[in-house]
Formats: sequence, C-alpha cells, structure tokens
Amino acid sequence: MKMLFKLRTLKSSWTLKSPCRAFHEHPGLRASDLYSQYESVRRGAQEMPKYFNFASDVLDKWSEIEKAGKRPSNPAFWWVNGKGGEVKWSFEELGFLSRKAANVLTKESTEQLHYSIVTVWLGMSGQIHLRGIVLIPGISQLTAKDILYRLQASKATCIITNDTLAPAVDSVASECQFLKTKLIVSKGSREGWLNFTELFKNQSADHSCVKTRIQDPVCIFFTSGTTGFPKMVEHSQSSLGFRPLLSERYWLDLTASDIIWSTADTGWIVTSLASLFDPWVFGSCIFVHHLPQIESATILNTLSRHPVGTLVGAPTLFRMLVQNDLSSYKFMNLKHCVSGGEPLNPEVMEQWKSKTGLDIHEIYGQTEMGIICSVFKGMKIKPGSMGKAAPFYDVQIVDKNANILPPGQEGEIAVRSKPIRPLGFFSKYVDNPKKTAASERGDFFVTGDKGTMDEDGYFWFIGRDDDIIISSGYRIGPFEVESALIEHPAVAETAVVSSPDPLRGEVVKAFVVLSSTFSCGDLKSLAHELQEHVKKTTAPYKYPRKMEFVQQLPKTVTGKIKRNELRDKEWGRM
Repeated sequence: MKMLFKLRTLKSSWTLKSPCRAFHEHPGLRASDLYSQYESVRRGAQEMPKYFNFASDVLDKWSEIEKAGKRPSNPAFWWVNGKGGEVKWSFEELGFLSRKAANVLTKESTEQLHYSIVTVWLGMSGQIHLRGIVLIPGISQLTAKDILYRLQASKATCIITNDTLAPAVDSVASECQFLKTKLIVSKGSREGWLNFTELFKNQSADHSCVKTRIQDPVCIFFTSGTTGFPKMVEHSQSSLGFRPLLSERYWLDLTASDIIWSTADTGWIVTSLASLFDPWVFGSCIFVHHLPQIESATILNTLSRHPVGTLVGAPTLFRMLVQNDLSSYKFMNLKHCVSGGEPLNPEVMEQWKSKTGLDIHEIYGQTEMGIICSVFKGMKIKPGSMGKAAPFYDVQIVDKNANILPPGQEGEIAVRSKPIRPLGFFSKYVDNPKKTAASERGDFFVTGDKGTMDEDGYFWFIGRDDDIIISSGYRIGPFEVESALIEHPAVAETAVVSSPDPLRGEVVKAFVVLSSTFSCGDLKSLAHELQEHVKKTTAPYKYPRKMEFVQQLPKTVTGKIKRNELRDKEWGRM
C-alpha cells in the first residue's frame, strides 16, 4: 500500500506510516500507539510534509482497507432523520459520491463556497479533493441578515442550501456582488438556482484528487460573535486534516469500531472536528440524526435505539437532558460523553453521573485552534475544570505583559505561538491583518478568556475578559455565580452579567430561565431564596443583587449565551 507521504530532508529521507496500514497490521491498535510515530513532527524535530490531502491520504486509504476486508463492518457515515429515512455509506461509497460532488463543484467554477447544513458531509468530502475552493460552513438557523453579512464579508462566489433557507438567500442576493452561483439541494426547481441534486445525479465519478500543499486553505469558520461581529478564521489541510493524526486520542480516543455522534450545528468548528476530520482519521463511523430542533426525547430515544458510543454536545444539551426521568431509558452503547462550547456546571455533571453512571468530559477550545484543553479518557475529573492542555499546545495563564503566572493566580488563558507556530493553529483572520497581529502578546496567542491553572496542571475557566464583574473592588466571574444558581431545582438556565449601581459601580445581575418542572409562585420570594442560596454556595459578595426571570436567553447560532447583549441592555448601550 502507498504510504501516507514521504518526506525528504537534507540529511535523510523517511516515511510516516499510514494510520490505515497501522490499523490493519495491528487490529487492536489505538490512537495512543500511533502517537510515537509522529513525535518528531510534534516536537518540531522534523519538518512538516510539503503535500497533504485529507481525501486521498486518509479517506481513500480507508477505502482500500475496507475493500480488503480489514476494517470492521460498521459504516463510515450513518444518517437518520427519525422518520424512517436512513443513509449508510461505507468509505468506498463515500469516495465514489464525494468524487461526483467534486466534479459538480469543479464544473460550476466555484472559488469560495458558503455552505449550509444540507449535504455538508458529502459536499465537504468532495471539496477536500480540490484546490482553490474554500468551504465556509453555515448554520441551519442563519437569518437573512446573518447570510448577508457572511456573503459580503467572505466574498463567496457560490452558496449551497436547501428549500428552507433559499428564500432568505434570495432576499439579500442582490446586495452580494460576488455571489455568482446558487445551488439548491431539493427535489424541485427554484428560479435562479441550479439544482445540486440533479447535477450530482448526472455527474461522473471519474475524478482525480488534486495534489494540495499542507498549508492550502480548506475552511473558513465564522466565530460565534459573542463579543462583536463574527470574524473569519481560516484553517488549512494541516490544522484540520493532518493535526488529528497526532492528537486524536487526547479528546476522543476512537477506533475503527466506534460510532460517534456530535449534536453541534454545522457552522461550529467542533462539527468539523468531531463529525468529520478526527473520527475519519481512525476509520470511525460518524452518526448524524437530522434534528431541526434539539429535543430531549429524540436524543434519548436515539441513544437507546442506536449503538452510539461517543456523544458530543454543548452544555445546553446536558442541562436539558438531566431534567428528564432518565430511568426509563437504557442507552444501547453509550460510553463516552463530551461537552464543549462553554463551561458545564458541576451540578449538571453530578446529576448526569448519578442518573446514567457516565462521566462528562469537558473540552475547551476556540475557532482559531480547535481543542485547547480537555479532560482525556482515564483522566481524573475535577468538576468545573476544563482539563489539561491538548498536544502541540503549551497553555499558560499570563498577565497583560505576557508574563507566565504561577498556579492559582488569575490571568488570561494563552497558548504559546512562538518560536514555532503549533500545528492546529488557524492561518489568519481573513482580510484582517491587524486583528491577526493583535491576537498575539509576546510569545503567546491570547484567547480573551480569563482563567487559572492549579498545581496539577488543570485549567479553570472564569469568563471572557469583558465578562468579569468588578463590584466594590471585588472581581467576580459570572460562571461561578451561574453554577451556584443552576444547583437550585427551580433554575433551568441562567446568565450573569454586570449591571450599573450608583454605590458599588456595578453589581451582579442574574437572568434566570425557570425549570419546566417548577411551579411558578411568588417570584419575589423565589428571587430572595436564590440569592440566599448563592450566598451559601459561594462568597456572600458574589450573590446577584438584581434578578430577572425570562422565558429564554439570547444565544448565538452555535448556542452560546450572548452575555454581551444582556450586558449592553443593562448599561443602556442598545
């Protein structure tokens, strides 16, 4: 079998073994056993390979192993819709279909592709074959305003979506001068649109994957926009496709027999990591349940009827699931649960553990770098901690001058970016060199998040730099107050922000969504009860002096709470 790639240096030539060959030569091999093979690259002792393409160097290799009968029988991709619809693709079928998709994209001369939820996996697999086409994953809940901003900012020349979002695209298309091609995934036709389904059906599968450089761009992700307008973050074949060859085991630790389900929407980078690149490096099956809306019963029933072994979701998912009577559900094969996107309250972790017997492993990351910290399998869980630094990353707590702070001292979470830029780093903020330069302080990339590190190397999230509340000289992180509030059975979800106060400068205000199981009574009395609860759970000065009960909290399209919006409202800035 052809090697993954061969690297020649001035002193010697050497070969990195294909992960697929390693698996079929050693059937019990796990990602941890592969790690030593790439240690020299990880340490920077050897140069990166010049060329790499995820489609040919990973997906096609798994197809070869599959055809040789040396991979478990589970599919590479498994999609259900809960209404009887089901799709299962092997790696061989995935390769055949993705080559057809690549031909569609090639013939439509797309240069930069804005993509919505429909056929993401097929379209992205096809796009990886190509050079010069950059994918911009979108969210299924994008509004016309969101689409307009993204099309104008990215200068995308092509958009692919479905019947649901096509009207929103049409309403703003006239304002998008670079948009040339609109592809719709639909059984019917729509004026001004090319039908991707029809083009795909009649397309040849004869396609040769291009030879891409390892630093060629693959994706542009828009950040969540929790503080200001979303930024465009560019990732390459290296940061998305090559990286998991070296770091997979540290947050997923999958094998070719495993099935993973991530409930994250498609515009979030964790979807690309957990629902495409990382699992397929090790031949795992990616499971997808088409969910127009996240519903507890649907999630729980799916876990009970399908052999999903790893579940990845935002904290909102687990907060929602623990409110159910889980004793009536028996999960078919669930063994590993992962939460990321924002901190998960320790109370929710404890409830999930008591009701299911399963731990929740936290991950912490950013669009710019993927997974920065995580609680790995087999690692001691410290509730409230986001774990230890991921491979390639030297994570530290630094002060405003980029000095490394000792354990226990609060500062900004930062990742060393000099003298060697880590493998998983983004390439740049597109069309924003000033922002790219400003993201570094000394030898570090600064995340904008406040945190601490303990003596054991575990990191603890405090809040976004601008989320910190300073009241009467005391610095208060909103997450600790939120975690205390959510321990109370009346609270389903909460967000804590600063609010102006003539005496203290600013005070803590909590916006509270009540649990559906809570019988609403005297809200004034409940507010007092919650305040007393926080006083007893945390330091008394941290309790919310103001409280407002709301039906829902404002969130980004990726499900993160928009505390900046609540804060701006409090301070009269909107």
